[in-house]
Amino acid sequence: MTTTSSLETARPTRSPKLLAWGLGLLALLLVMAALVFMNPAAPFTQSVDDWWRSVNGAAPDGTAHTWLLPMFFQHLGELAGPVTVLSIILVLIVIGRWRSSLYLLASYLLAMGVFSTGLKNLVDRPRPALDEAAGLYGPLFSVDHGSFPSGHATTAAVLVVAIAALLQGAPVLVQRIWWVLAALIMVGMVWQRTLINAHWLSDALSGLVAGSAAALLMWWAFQPWLERDAARRPWFLRDRELAAAAAV
Repeated sequence: MTTTSSLETARPTRSPKLLAWGLGLLALLLVMAALVFMNPAAPFTQSVDDWWRSVNGAAPDGTAHTWLLPMFFQHLGELAGPVTVLSIILVLIVIGRWRSSLYLLASYLLAMGVFSTGLKNLVDRPRPALDEAAGLYGPLFSVDHGSFPSGHATTAAVLVVAIAALLQGAPVLVQRIWWVLAALIMVGMVWQRTLINAHWLSDALSGLVAGSAAALLMWWAFQPWLERDAARRPWFLRDRELAAAAAV
């Protein structure tokens, strides 16, 4: 019979698949960044980016970009994203899973502080601009410089993949439901960032790659700690079980 204590003392392992996926996505991101850097104004994806913009881009006088769903994604990549990360970190610390909180913090800092901010400054791709003759518009919300990669998409991807890592001790059904929600969130973020003309399609997709790469690489690095946390019940549940056992 396997007990909690035996799980805690079992030799921790790291999955080669996590490392392979993380490094593969990082390599894809760097190759994409290099290709865009060679011609930021019109990279090799420009024809596809232009087509998608003509299909999905919204006009400033419409309401396609201001209803509940697109605004959810707009706020997720702004204050709501960091607040969500900080809230999860605090909850993890309170329940005694500080190792998992360090994983989430490291993933977020790598994704946003290194991959997103670093590549934005290095590549400095122009954002979609107003083209009245073609009936196309520029960003419908305030944006900073650098379109590649999308910071909103990076935030969404690192958040959902990191949460998937934190759910490894949860029932399989819960994990599967989360991966479905994660896919919907990532697709929705790509849709919203291109809907409001804040990014080209390739920028948004590259943001997903950046966030996923960061979360997977840190998942691999922190996997032994994450497994230790998953094997240990939160302190308040252990205290309750001890109290119940003492009362018998």
